[in-house]
Amino acid sequence: MDYKITLLPGDGIGPEVVNEAARALNAIADKYDHAFNFQERLMGGCSIDKYGSSLTDETLADCKDSDAVLLGAVGGPKWDDPNAKDRPERGLLALRKGLGVFANLRPVKVHPALIDSSPLKPEKLKGVDILVMRELTGGLYFGQPKMRETRNGKQYAVDTLEYYDYEIERIVRLAFDLAKGRKQKVTSVDKANVLESSRLWRQTATRLGKEYADIELDHLLVDTASMKLITAPAAFDVIVTENMFGDILTDEASVLAGSMGMLPSASLGEAGVGLFEPIHGSAPDIAGKGIANPIGTILSSAMLLRYSLKLELEAQALEQAVDAVIASGARTADLGGPLTTQQMADEILKHI
Repeated sequence: MDYKITLLPGDGIGPEVVNEAARALNAIADKYDHAFNFQERLMGGCSIDKYGSSLTDETLADCKDSDAVLLGAVGGPKWDDPNAKDRPERGLLALRKGLGVFANLRPVKVHPALIDSSPLKPEKLKGVDILVMRELTGGLYFGQPKMRETRNGKQYAVDTLEYYDYEIERIVRLAFDLAKGRKQKVTSVDKANVLESSRLWRQTATRLGKEYADIELDHLLVDTASMKLITAPAAFDVIVTENMFGDILTDEASVLAGSMGMLPSASLGEAGVGLFEPIHGSAPDIAGKGIANPIGTILSSAMLLRYSLKLELEAQALEQAVDAVIASGARTADLGGPLTTQQMADEILKHI
């Protein structure tokens, strides 16, 4: 089979980890007789520097014309001016909106060999296997009005947290569907004691829960959920929540796995092109040093194989190669080891 994959290496360590993920995908293609045709495009700060736009119309069109998109990371101090007309993060939001990907899937699974890499006590980490589902195209990041102005000589800013019931329903329904193949439990996270949008969220989740009688549904306030992620993470199966809460909770959950560099993500819509990226940022402090952990991006490539290309066997082969390398003791700097980005990828390729 032939597939077209758009690579958006982005900024900071993005090009380094995307390069290794592409090598891993090519190894899978060789083994299973596929052809992955990569096209590389600019997005983020590098695109601002060259084109004056964090996401050009041409790049978005190329992404839409692909079978899948693999993204590295965007942003950095160079483009952090709050008064700038365009910032790398705007391109990321526009890409998600343009591709219509409303559900961000972030699996958090603790590898037995990495339990000691987490700051949590080992007994807290046994059996941790969580799928966090973050709504991706609504909430504070997209709500209108959104503005900043001077009122009576004072700086004033406003963001709007808004959701339609259908936006909530489609991701909560997907959470129930995915829970069927797991431990059959969904935890819906909101702030219903304060926010009207969260009350709509809880009402919608409760209504849908009646259609899935075989799935256990519970509700947690986001502050309680943030504490339970640390005190009893193994109690979770599928967590579904709104955009900003999901953004924060998944970064918190990354400490369970030992390093943010370990965790992948998939952003999916009802149809069309999926977007796949590690959850870490551009890490400008280590960019160019060749020490970034490529595993999060390589595992994102496995999700790409599974969800966009429907190549389950190939996805499992890549995941099993990563598991074998972790079990062997191979470690990059974030996990206290000596391996470079390329050396870690080399070890993974040996197991494919």
